[in-house]
Amino acid sequence: MNDQAEAALDEFQQAASWEQRARLLMQWGERLQPLSAAEKTEANRVTGCESNVWLVADWRAPHWHFKAASDARLIRGLLALLLVRVQGLSPSEMSSLDLPGWFAQLGLARQLSPSRSNGLNAVLQRMASLTVPQS
Repeated sequence: MNDQAEAALDEFQQAASWEQRARLLMQWGERLQPLSAAEKTEANRVTGCESNVWLVADWRAPHWHFKAASDARLIRGLLALLLVRVQGLSPSEMSSLDLPGWFAQLGLARQLSPSRSNGLNAVLQRMASLTVPQS
């Protein structure tokens, strides 16, 4: 796990109540690097999410870096936490990531309704597909 993911885990595990975790979740969502209008295209939109979610992948050796955005505040926070967890992972590591386990460690498992969980899995699958070399 990278340093940012460790820091997120520490912050969320220190939060004593749901209200504190919700506030942290919103703060993490505000940390997302904004996408430009040119990046919020249909080509970058993730299908399988109820909210609008856009994902952009950028190769900066030796790792892929991702940017994401959503029109929903809660989803932005969840995306930010997903992004810090996957930074630096290979596509195979991403595909084997225990996403429900990560959010359970953060104390956010109850925020992962089936539709949110499916949406975050769709984002993770899209990340993996974007990082596979095209032939």
